[in-house]
Amino acid sequence: MSADDPIKHVVLLMMENHSFDKMLGCLTDVHSGLDGVDLQSASPRYNLDLAGNRVYQIPTDEQQMRLDPKHEAANVEVQLADGNSGFVKDFQKNLKGNTAEDRKCIMGYYLLDRLPALHTLGRQFTVCDRWFSSLPGPTWPNRFFALSGTSSGRVLMPDGRHNLREFFAQDQDTLFDRLNDKHILWRIYYYDFPCSLVLRHQWQPDNLKNYEPIAKFFGHDVLDEPTFPSFTFIEPKYFGVGQNDDHPPHNIFKAEKLIADVYNAIRSNPSLWKSTLLVIVYDEHGGFYDHVEPPAADPPDAHQEEGEFNRLGVRVPAILVSPWVGAGVDHTVFDHTSLLKYLIDKWGLGPLGNRAAAANSIGVTLNQSHPREDTVPFIRVANADLISARPELEKAESSIHHKAIFAFGDYLAEQKDAVAAAAIRGLASQAGSWVKFKTTCGKLMLRWGTTLTGDFERIRVQRVKKISDIALGKQ
Repeated sequence: MSADDPIKHVVLLMMENHSFDKMLGCLTDVHSGLDGVDLQSASPRYNLDLAGNRVYQIPTDEQQMRLDPKHEAANVEVQLADGNSGFVKDFQKNLKGNTAEDRKCIMGYYLLDRLPALHTLGRQFTVCDRWFSSLPGPTWPNRFFALSGTSSGRVLMPDGRHNLREFFAQDQDTLFDRLNDKHILWRIYYYDFPCSLVLRHQWQPDNLKNYEPIAKFFGHDVLDEPTFPSFTFIEPKYFGVGQNDDHPPHNIFKAEKLIADVYNAIRSNPSLWKSTLLVIVYDEHGGFYDHVEPPAADPPDAHQEEGEFNRLGVRVPAILVSPWVGAGVDHTVFDHTSLLKYLIDKWGLGPLGNRAAAANSIGVTLNQSHPREDTVPFIRVANADLISARPELEKAESSIHHKAIFAFGDYLAEQKDAVAAAAIRGLASQAGSWVKFKTTCGKLMLRWGTTLTGDFERIRVQRVKKISDIALGKQ
């Protein structure tokens, strides 16, 4: 580690499916030069709908986006066509029952201070207005890039696919392997299903032991700076009414509460706060409009099974939070591998592919000579905002992300190593519910034979606990 790098702990909180313009574009009112929404323009940006009508980039106050915009690679290609002019048409064409109000949400952005956590942190710390997702595509491939520097040639989600073995052959080296090589302590905290388990190297016992329920982060680990991990990855809650990942149609204020809670926990421990960099970033844009065209990029490796990987994805919200960064905007081109680049340089880690090697390091933002003393001590999210107007939308589990997790269950069921498969599935948290593995999981579902009923939530929790107990040697 460089002698002038004051950071001892790096915390990555990766959220879901929103664009920079939508969430942080309003900060042009705060930071001069930030490339966001042109708030003073008499002619707002727009996309045309299928009838040729203009749908303008205007404020939205939508708490729950009713429909989940498409964001597979083919959809993003349409969205980015003709200078990012295809977002509305792609949405209108692919989402049945969409209305004019729904289409406004695709182009919309939140007014300043409507998002209490993101906008407070955006005012006080470093906003990265050139942070792009690593590829123009969906959640999991972008998360693979964030944790390993590649997606092994995959850009599609396994929604109803038959070649699950190919998709889930993510056996590349990961950041966690490199940290292990250097005996650097790391941990992954999770609410229900940790998506990082799709990376096969995470199945190794020495890696599985570093997964902890989120309660341990808040209730114990964050209180003790000397034993706090050097690298922490926080995975939000993806299932159930408490979903806080910010994936439509989940309540955006539950995601704001998660962001605030993580910040408040770190900020409340002075020694931890003064030695930590918190990276808050979204994995991809989720089909929502952003006006900046993504630049070219270096392919990470020779894998091109589903794409060339020579272009970054849509711009995403990213804020670097630490007393060692300034309040302002950084225009450096980053993608998810820019964090890997920083960690590789910082700790002398082994390489993680060509993309990470060529990436700009986020270390350039650590520009304060002394830790700042003027940062907000606590962020509050109003309880009233946490009450969802349409809770029934949060109980539905039909998004591509959910289907991908179900497909992961199918894949595990095919594995010959039943013990390993059960162990992976068992890491669903004792604290929550995560996946309704289909009946095709057969014996690996432990044959305890519950069926989906009106009491589905209770059944899911019981199922997860039973699998967890077996995986953890309690049965």
